[in-house]
Amino acid sequence: MKYMDCVELIVEKTKYAKEGVHKGMQGVIWDEEKINGCWLVLFPQYGEKEDIADIGIHEEDLKLLPNGFDAKLNERIKAQFDESEASDKNSFDNKPNDLSDYMI
Repeated sequence: MKYMDCVELIVEKTKYAKEGVHKGMQGVIWDEEKINGCWLVLFPQYGEKEDIADIGIHEEDLKLLPNGFDAKLNERIKAQFDESEASDKNSFDNKPNDLSDYMI
C-alpha cells in the first residue's frame, strides 16, 4: 500500500468505532509513510459534508481498492451505526434507575 491508495476497512474494532469508523467504510491513505504499522486513512463523506475521520489504521485491517472508493457507502454505514447508538441510548434513558433486568 502507498500514499493515495483507496482502501476499505475489513474489521470492526472498538478503537476505530470510537472515531466513527466501521467495517466496510472506504477511504484513502493520507500520508506517505506508515507509522508504527499504521497508515493515516481519511474516511470522507460525499460532497461538502465533514469527513468522518482521519485516523491511523493497521495495514492488516485494510483491503486495497484498485478501482477507487465510494463515499456514499460511508454515509450509509455511518447512518446505521448512528441509528443503533441512538436506539441504545433511548433504551437506557427510559429507565435510568431501573436495572432489574440487567444481566451479567
